[in-house]
Amino acid sequence: MSVVGFDVGFQSCYVAVARAGGIETVANEYSDRCTPSFVSFGPRNRSIGAAAKNQVVTNCKNTVQGFKRFHGRAFSDPYVQAEKSSLVFDLAQMPTGTTGIKVMYMEEEKVFSIEQVTAMLLTKLKETAEAALKKPVADCVISVPSFFTDAERRSVMDAAQIAGLNCLRLMNDTTAVALAYGIYKQDLPAPEEKPRIVVFVDVGHAGYQVSVCAFNKGKLKVLGSAFDPELGGKDFDEVLVKYFCEEFAQKYKLDVRSKPRALVRLYQECEKLKKLMSANSSDLPLNIECFMNDIDVSGTLNRAKFEEFCAELLTKVEAPLRSIMEQTRLKKDDIYAVEIIGGASRITAIKERISKFFGKELSTTLNADEAVARGCALQCAILSPAFKVREFSITEVVPYPISLKWTSAADEGISDCEVFPKNHAAPFSKVLTFYRREPFSLEAYYNNPKELPYPDPTMGQFNIQKVVPQPSGESSKVKVKVRVNVHGVFSVSSASLVEVVKSAEGEEPMETDTPAKEDENKMQVDQEVQKAQGDDQKEHADKKSDTEDMEASEDNKQEEKKNEPPQAKKAKVKTKTVDLPIENSLHWQLASETLNLFVENEGKMIMQDKLEKERNDAKNYVEEYVYEMRDKLHGVLENFVSEADRDSFSLKLEDTENWLYEEGEDQQKQVYIDKLAELKKLGEPIQNRLMEAEERPKALNELGRQIQQYMKVVEAYKAKDELYDHLDELEVMKVEKQGNETMTWMNNKMNLQSKQSLSQDPVVKAQEIQAKTKELYSACNHVVTKPKPKVEPPKEETPAEQNGPVNGQEGSEAQAGNPEKGQAAPENTEAKLPEMDID
Repeated sequence: MSVVGFDVGFQSCYVAVARAGGIETVANEYSDRCTPSFVSFGPRNRSIGAAAKNQVVTNCKNTVQGFKRFHGRAFSDPYVQAEKSSLVFDLAQMPTGTTGIKVMYMEEEKVFSIEQVTAMLLTKLKETAEAALKKPVADCVISVPSFFTDAERRSVMDAAQIAGLNCLRLMNDTTAVALAYGIYKQDLPAPEEKPRIVVFVDVGHAGYQVSVCAFNKGKLKVLGSAFDPELGGKDFDEVLVKYFCEEFAQKYKLDVRSKPRALVRLYQECEKLKKLMSANSSDLPLNIECFMNDIDVSGTLNRAKFEEFCAELLTKVEAPLRSIMEQTRLKKDDIYAVEIIGGASRITAIKERISKFFGKELSTTLNADEAVARGCALQCAILSPAFKVREFSITEVVPYPISLKWTSAADEGISDCEVFPKNHAAPFSKVLTFYRREPFSLEAYYNNPKELPYPDPTMGQFNIQKVVPQPSGESSKVKVKVRVNVHGVFSVSSASLVEVVKSAEGEEPMETDTPAKEDENKMQVDQEVQKAQGDDQKEHADKKSDTEDMEASEDNKQEEKKNEPPQAKKAKVKTKTVDLPIENSLHWQLASETLNLFVENEGKMIMQDKLEKERNDAKNYVEEYVYEMRDKLHGVLENFVSEADRDSFSLKLEDTENWLYEEGEDQQKQVYIDKLAELKKLGEPIQNRLMEAEERPKALNELGRQIQQYMKVVEAYKAKDELYDHLDELEVMKVEKQGNETMTWMNNKMNLQSKQSLSQDPVVKAQEIQAKTKELYSACNHVVTKPKPKVEPPKEETPAEQNGPVNGQEGSEAQAGNPEKGQAAPENTEAKLPEMDID
């Protein structure tokens, strides 16, 4: 089972995996741990990551980046319309009204949804993880900014599904960082002690997020979060681009924004300059050759001037910091440390302002780029049964207050109620009770649109179906469970109707006399009590389960009933619960048919990319073979080919090279395979001659050595050597005959080969000689190595000391001792086996 964390950033992505040695950030095929968030579309395939970034200048109209900000947004969204003008690629409206990206792919104009493009990027990250783990990847944890709304989170979840990933959790960037920070700390306060408060500041390329977390041993609780989605590294790049556009207009009379390619190059150079200014305060040059109209441009800037231009942006740094301190009601002295991460956190002016606000040195113990991915991988390891991880509970917060509204029968109007206030613990469930005679609908929405970085506060509608009145005609009690899940997504997870079954005495059910107006009030009371309960339990949210929520709700019912007017004592009433179907109508949610179509299309595009890669590889193999053989024909293979063959083969190679760059530029894979086979038909015999010339002498030496060894044994036998006197005469004669025959064969072949030119095919191949060696071994070896029969004279009568070595008898004893050693060895092995099993 895979354990993977993906940090899908605005500009770049990181992949972290869990292995036996811990969490590791893995490198892509370019040996780079950072994969750019770029997707490029070509006439035959897609390029993703570093390959796409390399095409950002040459194929700027079809290379997309920065699409993360368009998740779950309508094409008519003011934010999308404002960004549209600064983009090099084109946006278009999808049939559902959401934002799409218009590109030329496979020589056709296509519009891809944001989910599809993100899925393409996730597919690339998935391949990177699979290459590192050498096994399929499905389960993962993906990071999202903490300011993402419901629609944006669902959009990312859909993208993961299209890419064939099972996202176990969408994790807020700052929470992932907090986990990566806290899980390794050995000195955290005990659960009953005062928690350690740490502030995490993430200044990314396109967003600025701050969260405050309380740490105890084995526990992390997010106390609050604040953000500015409009402040990030790209805004500082924008300031530089604007400055240089104006300067080049004055200095060189160039309108940079009229040429997308020039603009893209300027963005790249400005980003490099920004990074250099973080490390140097002196004047730094910016030079671009052949920028526009074959004009070379140059300019200079220093950090002080840059900070002057960015003064307005830098004033925005403090607002989220003030907001978080107000939300959590903390004093600056309560804060143990301020951890800063994110690419743009390296800008000196930002660090200075944050440090000044908190009045303390900033802590940089975490890797600014990789901390989020590592936190996601840790969360995936905690959720996965494949790894044993230290117990560590995580309590998130709801970033925006969520309310429900419904049509009230009693008030003949709309009633609403806040279900989850801002910074409420999550994941969390609440049970609301309604009294209804017929199906009804609930609408969820964010109740504070001012702080929402999103134009539409509506989250979705939830229709509770099959609600029927009680047999007596009274309103039925309907219990509705609402939940903010691990992804931070709100849902009405279940609804049930409580049916009152009349008791045997036929007495009335308890709620019979409740009028409609009172029913509505009851629903409100229940909600308020539930809310109080929820706030009370916020402290223990990590220990709370859905079942406890239900029970809590039941307890609230008991409390509520205490407040009812006294009624006549009634017999026990039996109730039964019936689950009700819920029809969800979520804002900007992809329909399942559309989602399935996108999954299918992604599969087809992956296959197309694979086929194109195979085609290019086949073409490259031909090109590689042409260059390799051309060099070798005048090098190592020179003596193994006749002059006429060399000239004709060289001509063939030259023709193939010319063909590759002309009509062979764009052919089917099979054409290249056939072309390579055609060349190899001429080239392989030459290469084989070289290989034979190197291998044949080794094989002949080995055969000669074996013949010599067996003939020595035959001579020793004939000389009545005691070492071999136990051998069978007939078998020894067979060995002698085999040895003589093999020697005659070898000498014959060697004589013939010596007369042969190197440029001709060999008379005998190394393989034939090796086969002859094997044949000789199987015929002779078992005869000459036959062990001497055991003779066991009494040890006392013939002590070993009295027999001195005579005529090589010492060697004979050694030989005779070998079988005994051979027999002793298995005993030792058997003795060791149990230990090996234990290991």
